[in-house]
Amino acid sequence: MPDLSVELAGIPLRNPLLLASGIWGESGQSLIGAWDAGAGGVVTKSIGSRPRPGYPNPTVEEFDSWGMLNAMGLPNPGIAEYPREIRAAREHGVLVIGSIFGGSAEEFARLAREMATTGVIAIELNLSCPHAEGFGTEIGSDPKDVEEVIRAAVREVKVPVIAKITPNAADPAELAVAAERAGAKGISAINTVRGLAIDTTLARPVLAHGIGGLSGPAIKSVGLAAVWQIYRRVRIPIVGIGGISSGKDVLEYVMAGARAVEIGTAVAREGVRVFGRIAQELDRALSERGTDRLVSLVGAAHRGFEMPTADFLP
Repeated sequence: MPDLSVELAGIPLRNPLLLASGIWGESGQSLIGAWDAGAGGVVTKSIGSRPRPGYPNPTVEEFDSWGMLNAMGLPNPGIAEYPREIRAAREHGVLVIGSIFGGSAEEFARLAREMATTGVIAIELNLSCPHAEGFGTEIGSDPKDVEEVIRAAVREVKVPVIAKITPNAADPAELAVAAERAGAKGISAINTVRGLAIDTTLARPVLAHGIGGLSGPAIKSVGLAAVWQIYRRVRIPIVGIGGISSGKDVLEYVMAGARAVEIGTAVAREGVRVFGRIAQELDRALSERGTDRLVSLVGAAHRGFEMPTADFLP
């Protein structure tokens, strides 16, 4: 049987399949459910300084099998309340990565310090939510801002800091370079892609907030492209995100350069049993290739690849 274990930022994982932030992670029991279903680790909801109710409904629009648009507004109970949920998951043996969001380097640093006391194995900084004013993409699209935030958080904690970067920027790979320079131990790429749906009967946006974030199979190529470009420019491990719903999808991300992946929309649609199914599919895919260890395929698509140049006709 192939070995699916990987190491992420110095942390051993039994497999590369992580529960994505914002999906199924509201409580300790839901984190436990994902772990028991076969996830290699879980990422919490993004937690802020204070409780947020999020945006009013409608907050989600599904598009058949190819995607989902959401604008939740980062609802969360706040950093003072959430640690008890992490504690419940940790007591069950779950490997938990804590996700945080803030509006400034100082707020990120304070939240990172508080999150680190909960016993999480790493902290993921949400620098990429596309629909929350004052947070996410608004402070994560400029490499200088990313570097400032990462550096401030890294100074406060001993656990690895992972930067979750946005695809809604001119050069996501440059954001990853800035994060590595500031001391990040990993990159999560990508968050949702900014999108909009219109109700033609009402002549207004479908979501209450208007702009939302697109996820699911529709953005897999966007996520793969970001991982591909980032792998060529940084040395720290990459967590691939976007449209992953099969073992083949995982293998594509791994070959593009990811060491682990986060799964979100597929969990929302299929439930946590998706982790067991995808792990089995990945196992079969490796067996069919005659590959003993998944890690041997990290970045495999780059080996010997040379991008052709277009010649101009005279």
